[in-house]
Amino acid sequence: MKESIMTNIKKLGLTALAGSLVTTTAFAGALDVSGTAKVVYASQDESEVTGNPWSMNQGIGFSGSGDTDVGTISYQYTMTNAVFSSSSLKLDMGDSGTFSLSNGAGTTGINAYDDVMPTAGEEVWDDLDGQANGVATISTTNTLGYAGSFGGMGVSASYNKDSGGGNQGSSKSIVLTSGSLMDGVDVGIGIGDKAGSSSDTGTDQRIMYAKYTMGSVTAGIQHTDLDLSAADSDVERTHIAVSMAINENLSASIGQSTVEFESSTKDDQENTGLAVSYTMGSMTIAAFTNSESSSGGTNGTDDSVSEVSVAFAF
Repeated sequence: MKESIMTNIKKLGLTALAGSLVTTTAFAGALDVSGTAKVVYASQDESEVTGNPWSMNQGIGFSGSGDTDVGTISYQYTMTNAVFSSSSLKLDMGDSGTFSLSNGAGTTGINAYDDVMPTAGEEVWDDLDGQANGVATISTTNTLGYAGSFGGMGVSASYNKDSGGGNQGSSKSIVLTSGSLMDGVDVGIGIGDKAGSSSDTGTDQRIMYAKYTMGSVTAGIQHTDLDLSAADSDVERTHIAVSMAINENLSASIGQSTVEFESSTKDDQENTGLAVSYTMGSMTIAAFTNSESSSGGTNGTDDSVSEVSVAFAF
């Protein structure tokens, strides 16, 4: 009887210990929480009905990391106005590079370099009718990625299998960068293959860029070439920009991009943007104004937007 009681006590103790270990393992990590609040006043083109120009949005981010035998695992999840925005899971293996699985954010490959021109605010095409024209992107849904640096050359690649939305095949891209050619010079070249609705309707993508920083001034130029399968539908975009850090808190920029359409029936779409931002602690005051002519290549379809915002980081 005593032996039976002792056996049961031992079993009970081992069960409690096992449960304790499982619980400890499950809650061994922790998530850090960060947030932003942004108040915006936006003025659209006079031909557009936008209602109240004031708005506010909130962002919440969760991040955490932990060490494994092969590297550091990190996780990030962000929401905008309580709606899912993006997430990523990364394995950083040091000199061997970082593997990732991301959803909703272009963290690797051609998505991460769709527009790298210097700016103190938004891109010159942002929030305009033709903002998607001439920009190289592929699906960001559950995309496998890799980023690493070897001998001064950076490598960033992405792979999105069976991109969805009725597309056939997989989208993939790779970008090579080098910031060590000479002091202040940053150049890159990338190619991508965007899946289409069939194996014959994909889009070949190419980007090239160069930036030069001298003191507080950065100037750059970027060229994007989109080769679509349909006849007379190719698109090219050239973007130049200059930014200046006036002091440690205040920055300003100016940029212009031109989108050329292969179709002879379309005009060039031109975008121009000015931006300024001032950071004081956790508060950033920013403003930009963007204008666009011949949106989508249609003569007379101009657009413009101006925006002033105050953002707080927590």
